[in-house]
Amino acid sequence: MDISLVKELLFFSFLFFLLHYLFSYLFPTKSRVLPPGPSGYPIVGCLPLLGANPHDSLARLARKYGPIMHLKMGSHHVIVASTTCAARVFFKTLDLYFSDRPIDHAAVRLAYGDQDLVFTQYSPRWKLLRKICNVHMLGPKALESWSEVRRSEMTHMLRAMHSSSQKGEPVKVVEMLSVMMANIIGQVVVSRRVFDGANAEAVEFKAMVVELFHEGGKFNIGDYIPLLARLDVQGMEKRMKALQNRFDEMLTRIVREHEMSAPERKGSPDLLDVARAHMHEETRDGVRLNHVNIKALLLNLLAAGTDTTSITIEWAIAELLQNPSILKQAQAEMDHVIGRERRLEESDIPNLPYLRAICKETFRKHPSTPLSLPRLCTQDCEADGYFIPKNSRLLLNVWAIGRDPDVWKKPLEFDPERFMSGKGATMEANGQFELLVFGAGRRMCAGDRMGVLMVEYALGTLLHCFDLELPKGVVLDLDEAFGLALPKAVPVSAVLKPRLAEQAYL
Repeated sequence: MDISLVKELLFFSFLFFLLHYLFSYLFPTKSRVLPPGPSGYPIVGCLPLLGANPHDSLARLARKYGPIMHLKMGSHHVIVASTTCAARVFFKTLDLYFSDRPIDHAAVRLAYGDQDLVFTQYSPRWKLLRKICNVHMLGPKALESWSEVRRSEMTHMLRAMHSSSQKGEPVKVVEMLSVMMANIIGQVVVSRRVFDGANAEAVEFKAMVVELFHEGGKFNIGDYIPLLARLDVQGMEKRMKALQNRFDEMLTRIVREHEMSAPERKGSPDLLDVARAHMHEETRDGVRLNHVNIKALLLNLLAAGTDTTSITIEWAIAELLQNPSILKQAQAEMDHVIGRERRLEESDIPNLPYLRAICKETFRKHPSTPLSLPRLCTQDCEADGYFIPKNSRLLLNVWAIGRDPDVWKKPLEFDPERFMSGKGATMEANGQFELLVFGAGRRMCAGDRMGVLMVEYALGTLLHCFDLELPKGVVLDLDEAFGLALPKAVPVSAVLKPRLAEQAYL
């Protein structure tokens, strides 16, 4: 080779690296640094680190790695936000990039393949389903329009509880609450009560909902390691398919009976009538619903509306049984404002700040959804200086935020007083990042207003109407059972003793 050619190559190589170095020094580019997190294991990544209670495990990992944490789970990037500041970054600043859901086994089996409101993608169909629910059930005007339904179903539940109290029988609080909530939702959505008391059908429905939330909240290996999806190594696919078939049978029957009774509602359509009307006409965005969308939406409303509310109230009752002085103070407030000749009405709630503080404290310490439903990052972005790759899954650790010692003094104590003064007195459970039990941003839970109202109304009514005690020899268990929701591992059974005038229970 010509010596001069070699010299030229060496010169231009040196010049290239020199210019590259100078350019990099003068115009530095931001490095794509992922958030910190554990390294995990080959193939499975961090899946083994989650344990039986992923919300708790992720909270402990966040204390080591920080409020925005990256975990490689199988072949997927997973981002976990564990503080109010981190939540604000993703659900406010970057919310548009995190408005979709990943399609995994829960969406396929619990939502007819993401055909519902909860799991579907951020799209015109999602907007239509959300609008139908807001206008006809969950918005302020809609809530006010069916207040008498709530009062009527509360009466049914109180009569059943009063009857049990007269016999000295312990009451399974969560079962009766679930029946009441299902019948309230049934009357609004399909114009009829779904269950006649806590009968066998109602008990089976409650068991199905519990199983749905338990299975749906598990981390399915097949979602993170696609090669193993067909093997169903955890047996989840088989169980979820069987559960879906049971729900589909029940929902098909409800929809069929609803269609047959349509002439009775002429001029007064319920929510399902409105939804079904969109099966025959398209919106401006070209959206038309089908039978699957109808059943999927009905499942959303019945399952989420009954279980999350009853779980929250049950946790409140458990904490009050542990803290009888708080229970007595709440009853004293209601006796002063309402008296003992009548029962609590929804209009009384604004005048009961201590009751509302108890509800907020329950939302804080025992969020019904410990980890938010996962969201999907739709494009590469940056959060607090960290690179977030497209298609990353985002989890918000609501449970950890409610127990953050930098936000809450003595976070493991149940103390409603924290919401009686200062910033806590103006804090709401459905609008601030310190209390994210209903999520935030575009995909915030559509039922936030209803959730807060029903917890305040039902819990207040129970505490005002009855003294509560544990059955003799029973020790209260405060263990959690992880899933999409976070119920008590052992449901509360309580002995109820009437404390109002007899006519209040009629």
